[in-house]
Amino acid sequence: MGKGGGCVPSKKKAPLGVSGEDAPDGVSDRSITVEEQSQVSDVRPQIQDEVLQTIRKLRIFIVFYSMYGHVESLAKRMKKGVDGIDGVEGVLYRVPETMSQQVLEQMKVPSKGDEIPVISVDDLVEADGFLFGFPTRFGSMSSQMKAFFDSTGKLWNEQKLAGVPAGFFVSTGTQGGGQETTAWTAITQLVHHGMLYVPVGYTFGAGMFNMENVRGGSPYGAGTYSGDGTRQPSDTELALAEHQGKYMAVIVKRLSQPQSSESK
Repeated sequence: MGKGGGCVPSKKKAPLGVSGEDAPDGVSDRSITVEEQSQVSDVRPQIQDEVLQTIRKLRIFIVFYSMYGHVESLAKRMKKGVDGIDGVEGVLYRVPETMSQQVLEQMKVPSKGDEIPVISVDDLVEADGFLFGFPTRFGSMSSQMKAFFDSTGKLWNEQKLAGVPAGFFVSTGTQGGGQETTAWTAITQLVHHGMLYVPVGYTFGAGMFNMENVRGGSPYGAGTYSGDGTRQPSDTELALAEHQGKYMAVIVKRLSQPQSSESK
């Protein structure tokens, strides 16, 4: 390079980002000029912004089983809460049904649409956090959800889910039907995978102490009462579900941040 001059054309250098052998026909094999460098500098901030926009958000998988729609209502509201936290998104999934179509029809179970996909075990490794929802069966999770957890043996063997935060939300028929025990007994599934159980606690504030209305949910997680099947989640129950979604999103986001050298 001469004094005061720009870049000297070189026969060995291809255009920026293109190797000599891969350079397309009609493109001269040279280095960029000073003027072109200035143009690249002007474009760089725009490229950086585009790259930042394409960075994958943290994903919380909201995995549930819902027979008559009560747990599904909580799940959808929970997703709203997760999506309300910048940089985090909720992804809804159903677990596979284990009952035959004939039995489901006899039980008058509504058909499920294709809006929410059925999750596979291999999908679980893509999540940064989980919220598992299910109805109770004699104080513990439904057989459909238990069957799904039972199918995760390979992930357990390889410790693929170790350290991933997870929480629960439930539906029961009555006030004494297992709002706490259904979540409590499910903790064993997380323990064997080495996952981090994240209860909602009393972070919902005054809403956790409201004694004026019937309300599902507990410090273990959001919940609703289905009664004879006709009762739908109340506004308070849905608000708790949304809060739990936000709370879990904040926890997942905090755990994903690299530790500073001062904290080590």
